[in-house]
Amino acid sequence: MDPATIVATAVAVGAAAGLTDTAKQSVTDAYAALKGLLTRRYRDVDLAQVEADPDAAAEREALAGALEAYGAADDHELLTTATELISAAARTDVGAAGVDLEMVEAAALRISRVTATGTGVRVHGGRFSGDIHIEDIDAGAGDSSHPG
Repeated sequence: MDPATIVATAVAVGAAAGLTDTAKQSVTDAYAALKGLLTRRYRDVDLAQVEADPDAAAEREALAGALEAYGAADDHELLTTATELISAAARTDVGAAGVDLEMVEAAALRISRVTATGTGVRVHGGRFSGDIHIEDIDAGAGDSSHPG
């Protein structure tokens, strides 16, 4: 994942964590640090669209493009701060799962093309009478400890 996309993903993770009651203080603090750094160094980059809809891939891509245009991809402190936020979210499991299903009963399950900063797919208490098909999962995106 390129540096600008990592930063955009971190903004989405931080924004999503801020919307939940389960956000841990380390994630909240890491997001405040990232947002502060972004607003000080890249004043013309608008975070509002990603903050309003953290799950919107198009908004994250637009933010990554803007960050790239402003040279943020070469900002090592920004990248480190973004990576720390993604790691903190993965440790607390805030916004880390791509698909998280609970108590699902269905004839079949088909999941494909999932990108997540932590767990790609998690099913708790699922009951299926037919096929389960899961493919093209990119889990641990942005986590340097995850083999790419």
